[in-house]
Amino acid sequence: MKLYFMGICGTAMGNAALLARAAGHDVSGADTGVYPPMSSVLAEAGILLHEGYDATRLARLAPDLVVIGNAMSRGNPEVEWLLDTRALKFTSLPALLHDTVLATRKNIVVCGTHGKTTTTALAAFLLRENGRDPGFLIGGVPLDPPAGNHLGKPTDPFVIEGDEYDSAFFDKRSKFIHYAPHVAVLNNLEFDHADIFRDLADVQRTFAHLARIVPRNGWVVLNGDDDNLRALGPLPWTRVVRVGTGEHNDIRISGFAENAQGVRFSLTWAGRLWGEVTWSAPGIFNARNAAMAATASALAIAGESPAAAMAALSLAPLARFRGVKRRQEKLVERPGLTVIEDFGHHPTALAETLTSLRARYPGAMLTAVFEPRSNTARTKTLQAGFMRALALADEVFIGAVNRADKLKETERFDAEAVVEHLETQGVHAATAPTNTEVLVLLQAATLGAAAGTKPRVTVFFSNGSFDGIIAAYATAAKN
Repeated sequence: MKLYFMGICGTAMGNAALLARAAGHDVSGADTGVYPPMSSVLAEAGILLHEGYDATRLARLAPDLVVIGNAMSRGNPEVEWLLDTRALKFTSLPALLHDTVLATRKNIVVCGTHGKTTTTALAAFLLRENGRDPGFLIGGVPLDPPAGNHLGKPTDPFVIEGDEYDSAFFDKRSKFIHYAPHVAVLNNLEFDHADIFRDLADVQRTFAHLARIVPRNGWVVLNGDDDNLRALGPLPWTRVVRVGTGEHNDIRISGFAENAQGVRFSLTWAGRLWGEVTWSAPGIFNARNAAMAATASALAIAGESPAAAMAALSLAPLARFRGVKRRQEKLVERPGLTVIEDFGHHPTALAETLTSLRARYPGAMLTAVFEPRSNTARTKTLQAGFMRALALADEVFIGAVNRADKLKETERFDAEAVVEHLETQGVHAATAPTNTEVLVLLQAATLGAAAGTKPRVTVFFSNGSFDGIIAAYATAAKN
């Protein structure tokens, strides 16, 4: 089949295109700003890439099916031509994945406001390290496993990141509704994506819809410490396993400790020790990601008995897990300075990472650099939460609000107000009209004569490019 992907260079779209190519389909696609690394990976796989969108070209290519990414909207010339002529069939990415891969597989669908990418990578990694050949689709760039997509054996599980964001401009259901879960991992639930959901109850509603389609012989692996998930109720139509630190959980994380040498914790299942874990991944949040991934993977391959599940999946490989790029990724590590890049764009994610860094680098000056970029972070919706989270740092620099001109001033994230609040909390803070100016302030304070002699950790939080200042700062920090 000839497939054409609109928005092919996005991480999810690109990895799905590679899956389709591996399955033997003839794949091409278009995007604006076709750039590495995804463009290089796609080209190496024999996928033809086109710069920009052109209805005449699409008509000439005449694919059997057009896959429309959820970044596409009305006004796109190819979208308008498809709707005007109805000359070609089109679908969303989630629907394509269901019809071509997921409908016949035993799927582990990893969901949650935070940690989806890391937990998906962990599940795929653990299954592979335990002798299985799972399929997987990861919405990021993992170091383990060594690729973001793989078809795997049809008889082994398929692990996929279950995003609650909408499927396409013509299908406003959450992507994960298409993913036919056998094991649904509900890792956490908070209000986010204010451009899609009205409130927390609206987010809970879509998670409840996902839980409703887990079969009775399947599983919901649920964070039993999360009040917003517990509010979904008992889910009596399927089997539920609860994971967390509280005594009421089936799988318990205990003995968590973090210091400069790393992290250690234990996992028990129904009161029996599953394993002692010592690894490098920071924070209690990653310990929970590991517990959720391990539980889902063991259930998918061994079924109901805790003893059989624990025997089927060793936790020992966790010591070798290297993580995912842009998730607490160290860019620079030299005496006196560590530079870290993180994908964080929600107050809880920022707070958990900053708390972990305090434990990991005791006595260091902690500098947080935050870009209000996501469709929610760039608004006032979570501003109070960002104030509380950023107050955990010693020093804060706030970048320019992304696409600020598209928001009313009354709705826009107010960087100046956040700076003023942080100063009242004893946290030095600064902002500037452009990210280039923020970089100048940051370098003067942390790399110049004013930096002082105290060890420093500088952590960047952004779900985008931050206008290139992360790479520029890292380069300057190495010199």
